[in-house]
Order: sequence, then structure tokens, then C-alpha cells
Amino acid sequence: MIQHIVTYLVDVPTIRPHKLSVATMNTQTLVLVQLQCADGIVGWGEATTIGGLSYGEESPESIKTNIDTYIAPLLVGMDASQVARAMAKVRKVIQSNRFAKCAIETALLDAQARRLNVPLSELLGGRVRDTLPVAWTLASGDTQRDIAEAEKMLDLRRHRIFKLKIGLREVMDDVAHVLAIKRALGERASVRVDVNQAWSEMDAVRGIAALEAGGVDLIEQPVKASNRAALARLKQRFDVAIMADEALHGPDDALALAHGDCADVYAVKITQSGGLMPALEVATVARLAGIGLYGGTMLEGGIGTAATAHVCSTFAELAWGTELFGPLLLTQEVLREPLVYRDFMLQVPTGPGLGVEIDTDKLRSMQRQ
Repeated sequence: MIQHIVTYLVDVPTIRPHKLSVATMNTQTLVLVQLQCADGIVGWGEATTIGGLSYGEESPESIKTNIDTYIAPLLVGMDASQVARAMAKVRKVIQSNRFAKCAIETALLDAQARRLNVPLSELLGGRVRDTLPVAWTLASGDTQRDIAEAEKMLDLRRHRIFKLKIGLREVMDDVAHVLAIKRALGERASVRVDVNQAWSEMDAVRGIAALEAGGVDLIEQPVKASNRAALARLKQRFDVAIMADEALHGPDDALALAHGDCADVYAVKITQSGGLMPALEVATVARLAGIGLYGGTMLEGGIGTAATAHVCSTFAELAWGTELFGPLLLTQEVLREPLVYRDFMLQVPTGPGLGVEIDTDKLRSMQRQ
């Protein structure tokens, strides 16, 4: 039986300013959910977003309020082992709130996998890989600093896929910045860009043409999420891969984008999808439509990153790797033992449930009062 659900807000400084077209992050707010069961099992989930309300319609504060006020009372007293039934109740009664639902589903699945003494991936169909390629985002905005950072990551054998956050500057200034980095790294690394919806279609045509000619491998969400027609035209016009991210809010969007031939790649995010099981449905749509997969991030800490890693470990194909570097961007960790990154890969945890343990003393010392 589910006894208690507690939600924590944890403000963690980043190792450097992280500049997106929608926000500049100096601190990340982790939204962590603890689900206590009558049999002594505890499950954890995470619902972290970016920049308050800059990225999406849920903020850390609204996620906590809605879980505490509406979702937790629905679930307390239910059988904790019946995850599907619990989530069906939540999805019937609660509209939208994808991030909050994801955190709850993650905690339920973590608890049930711990109860069965198996990795969470086994509840998702079973893993086909134990390691995941991980991209690093270069987002200082300074060309020479970004080159130095990329070189350091290559030397450490931590990352050889780099994504650049662009869209704040004039299009060709951003292009010049990206191509200078691509020239410096050459064939040693894959270079990609994330525009975070910042370009008009005309700007996108100019920018993508130059980026494609310069050897950039992928363009993420160049135009507004609502402008599927423009996304489709760009996908059909250019050979470089076009990835849908903000346009992809779960299985229904995945199906609509596939019908419209709008993207070559889907960024699968468990929070954007509304949970781990809906994220698997997004991946299934992609597989049936011949669309590539990429494990996306909301720059979560260790809990959300581990959850996404378990999901991605089950994908038969993961041609574009993942972006599960969130914990590495943070100056502090809530896990007893951090996730392991080596040889350009994230090691998917193998222990029961999420395979991570929370340092509750550290969590309580860091939580927002």
C-alpha cells in the first residue's frame, strides 16, 4: 500500500552558465518525489524542468503543488504494486501535468522493481544494452571556451558528441560560432546544434544550409513547436538530420509528426512524454515510422537521468545516442554514489529499481525551505 508521497525542491548551482535561447541557467531546481510503501519499500522519481516557466508550462513550484495537492491524495492507500492501475487513475483524473505524472510513475516503477529485486529496465521489456553514448552540450556562448571544453572532454574520454545551444544571436553569427568549433574538432567528434525554436523558417533555411555544408550532423527543433508544416518542409529540403524536441509531447504528437513526415529523429524525454511507459510508446511510433531515436534530457539530476537510461537501454536501435549528462552539469549530487561515465558512455545502473541510492541527509540539507 502507498503510505506517503513527499515532494522536494532542491536548488543546485551549475558548474558554469548554461545558455539556451529560452533561458540562461546558473542553478537547476530538481523536483524529487519520494514514495513510501507499507512494506518498507521506497521509490524515487524526478520531474525537473528548465528555467522555471521558460521551457514549458510546468514550473518546479507548480509540479510540487500539484503532486502534493491533487496527485498524492489520489494514490495514498492504493496497492503500490499495481503501477498501471495507479497511473490509469492519475491519467483519468489529472489533465496535462506530464512532468508531475512522470515523477510519480518513475517512483512507482522504482518501488516495484526494488520489490521484485530487478533493475527497472526489466519492467520495461528488458534491456538490450548496458551502456549509452552521451553527448555534452557546449553552451557558454564563447567560441574559444567551447573549443577548450570540447577538447578537455575528448581528452578525458567522456564525450565525443557535442551539441551547441544556439538561437540567441543573429543567425550567421551563430553559424560562424558552430562552424569554428566543428573545424577545430574535425572528424574526432560529432557536432550538432539545438535552436530551441528560436528561428523563423526563413532563418532556418539560411542557417541549416550553412551548417549542413560545414559538416554539422543534426539540427534540433529549429522552428516553433507548433509549426509542424515548416519542420516538415525543412526535413524534406535538407539532407542533414532534423530532430523534433519541443514539438514532441508524447505518443499523440509522435504519431502526428510521423504522419506529417516532419522529422528524421525524435528526442525521447520521459518528462515530456508524461512518463516512462508513454516514452516507450513514442519510441514504438518512431520505430514503425523509420524515425531515429535520441535519449533527451531536461538536465535532470541522478534520479531522472537513471530513469531515462533504463528506458533507452531497452531500445532496439539508438542511432543518435543520448544527452544524459545532466548530473555532470551540477555542482552537487543527491546520490550516495554518482552515475558512472567512462569511455564516452554512461553505464546503465544494474541494481534493483533505478539502481541508485539517495543520500537522504544530503537531500534534506539541500532542499528548499
